[in-house]
Amino acid sequence: MKDLVYQLILPTAKLKASYDAYITELGSEERYPFPLDFDHRDFEAMLARIEGIRDGTKVPDGFVQSSTFWMVADHEIIGCTNIRHRLNAQIEHCGGHIGLSIRPSFRRQGLGIKLLQLSLEQARELGIQTAHIHCHTHNVASRAMIEACGGVFHSEINDNGSLVSRYLIELT
Repeated sequence: MKDLVYQLILPTAKLKASYDAYITELGSEERYPFPLDFDHRDFEAMLARIEGIRDGTKVPDGFVQSSTFWMVADHEIIGCTNIRHRLNAQIEHCGGHIGLSIRPSFRRQGLGIKLLQLSLEQARELGIQTAHIHCHTHNVASRAMIEACGGVFHSEINDNGSLVSRYLIELT
């Protein structure tokens, strides 16, 4: 069996079938990062919306410019990450620089660590010096992933009744 090569790519129409399968696998679970919630029935329009947020031409009010990438291997989407280029006060308080997820059929294989490592490389290329990474405190797997990638616990906050652990990762 060959070793798979994992890489981050910008979303592309070439992987529409894989994306559709990913969304189907997610079912009704809460989706991270937020672009996974975009209506994808008009796939080209969804890709244009993601690109407008990446290039800064169509950033919705309250949001900041961010780049969405798909982690792929062997022409299959394994996970998704969204990297905010900067933080506003609200996102610094709860949200952080990076939101990510692994497709359900690929979970429990350590791929979240790989996705976060690749995301941190992209964040470094964007000039981010200290990455803020947040997760729900009850999500033990997310906390372990962040710590495995160098995350240092900063604080815990209560966000509308849900505890959120906030970590920092130095990228310089």
